[in-house]
Amino acid sequence: MLPAAAIAAPPDGFDSRVEALRRTTGIPGLAVAIVENGQTTFLHGYGVQGLEHLRAIDVHTIFPTGSTGKAVTVAALATLVDAGRIGWDDRVIDRLPGFQMYDPWVTREITIRDLLVHRSGLGLGEGDLLFVPRSNITRAEAVKRLRYLKPATSFRYGFAYDNVLYMVVGQMIEAVTGMRWEDYMRDHVLVPARMMDSTADSEPRFADANRAYPHARTDGVVRGLGSQRALDERDELGRSAAPAGGLAISISDMAKWLKLQLADGKLPDGSRLFSEAAHTEMWNPTVLQPIDPEPPELAGTTPIFNTYALGWGVRDYHGAKIVWHEGAVLGFKSIVVLLPEKNVGFAVEINSEDGQILFGLMYELLDHYLGLPPGDWPAKYQAYATRRLQDAAKLVETKTADPARGESSVPLDNYVGVYRDPWYGDVVIARAGGGLSIDFRSTPRMSGPLDHVRYDSFVTRFTDRTIEPALVSFAFDADGHVSRIAMKPASPVADFSYDYGDLDFRPVPPR
Repeated sequence: MLPAAAIAAPPDGFDSRVEALRRTTGIPGLAVAIVENGQTTFLHGYGVQGLEHLRAIDVHTIFPTGSTGKAVTVAALATLVDAGRIGWDDRVIDRLPGFQMYDPWVTREITIRDLLVHRSGLGLGEGDLLFVPRSNITRAEAVKRLRYLKPATSFRYGFAYDNVLYMVVGQMIEAVTGMRWEDYMRDHVLVPARMMDSTADSEPRFADANRAYPHARTDGVVRGLGSQRALDERDELGRSAAPAGGLAISISDMAKWLKLQLADGKLPDGSRLFSEAAHTEMWNPTVLQPIDPEPPELAGTTPIFNTYALGWGVRDYHGAKIVWHEGAVLGFKSIVVLLPEKNVGFAVEINSEDGQILFGLMYELLDHYLGLPPGDWPAKYQAYATRRLQDAAKLVETKTADPARGESSVPLDNYVGVYRDPWYGDVVIARAGGGLSIDFRSTPRMSGPLDHVRYDSFVTRFTDRTIEPALVSFAFDADGHVSRIAMKPASPVADFSYDYGDLDFRPVPPR
């Protein structure tokens, strides 16, 4: 460890700046941790647990942290690798009997490593409607349904981010250990790491009085515009996908996690949660990610290389290696960033979906610790997010304008029926008042009217306005009967987990 004098302080005025940004952005609550050379140099909570829960955020307030938890699930696997119970390149079918993908060859060849690095051939977010925005499907049933997901590309061809294969990891941990993923995470990761505030299970989170509550802007034309509103915390993402992002972690525990990662798995008492060899595997880049051009004001953040390792993204920023991951669940966002060459790590958690502040603070802190000129990244990310949402709102208004234009080709009764997608399950189209309604049967309370747009296309108006609307199009056979239903998100900025485009509903014959 370097002497204390070598530990750099956070930026001047950082505490007051974070609070000012929180207020300007309209985020109810926020927490930040910074560690360097094994020391916690900044740890603070801001704001309140929720608009309807005015208890102050402190360093022990737990936040759902979304996909930043993928790396924690990988740490659980590392304990099993170290114990000789699995290997990173073991075939999944040898550890999870009955597991099956769409392609028999992929079923036979896919390994544990493949599950972790988003190169299975599935499309971006494919299958996420098995748990988004909620589900009545068990983890075992969701994993069983993956055999019906058709690949978008060849196996190991390229990168496409997914969540559903981390569900497989959770189910595999249960098959190998006899313990639920939730229980294994508690006993073999969180407790040994002294992350005593945090939990992998729902009920302990809801029982903790010191917890953040979810918020989002859902009363605008697109999600992200409008006023901040409290969401129902019980409408969390389906627990089937918890291994992909179902942890709730305090910022105090995040500081411990950052130190653990920077210490290659070594705990403060000198023992190890996982071996140095396992840690090397976690950070070892495995798959290239595409580098998309950033808008002009954010061009300075464009990396030279961008890769994915085991539950971590690995890229560069002005020549420095960055190990990081962001996370999002309904009403919360978080980011975890490690700067190995400086032995620095930091994390930010918020109880809203205003993610621009996460990236603004990320690059502000990176500039500070790398000695770069400040770029006022929070303001740049805020301006970009506002422009993107406003452009999206204009496009949605154009798509759904003039709903009376072009009458439907058949009477409304002809649309009525039960339709089935092989991996999702059923939707029911029914008459409701003078129009039609839709009900997604695998997703509790995902139902509402279908409003006619033009010809044989409709738009959903879910009763739960927090659910992203879908454009619903009907196709007919030569006899005028519905032959299939296709969908896509109505909003161009809808989260990719609303993967309506992967659904292919066909009519279920009446009994």
